[in-house]
Amino acid sequence: MPPEDSSSSDRLRIWLERGESGYWLRDAATGEAMRWDDPRVRVVKLAGASYRLEALQDDAFAPGRRLALVREPENEHDPNAVAVWDADRRLQAGYVPAEIAPSLDGGEQAVSLWEFRGEDGARVGLRVLVAPADAWIQEPRP
Repeated sequence: MPPEDSSSSDRLRIWLERGESGYWLRDAATGEAMRWDDPRVRVVKLAGASYRLEALQDDAFAPGRRLALVREPENEHDPNAVAVWDADRRLQAGYVPAEIAPSLDGGEQAVSLWEFRGEDGARVGLRVLVAPADAWIQEPRP
């Protein structure tokens, strides 16, 4: 008899609940709130956003939007660098923090979770949800 695969009920399922500046996480299986330090996911502050403030204003980086994580092995400053782009890979917003990037396996998915705005109302930073490739993440309602 072949070994049993984990059941579909073991798949991480996350609801995104609207908050004031983005989304909170809720475990869809239990209905319990998920902390940002939950070991099944990573919630990271976008690094290098101050160098890409114009790109960061694009609606593609609004909370709830899917993002692309792109490895940069040729990056002269950090061969472990993982860039954060909009889902269509048109604009780069920044990077996964250097202390987190080496632990990623390259198959993760990412969602803009929370935004920081300056006094002028411009978006100046993001918190990004990094979740396993097989996790189900609810698409936010408009």
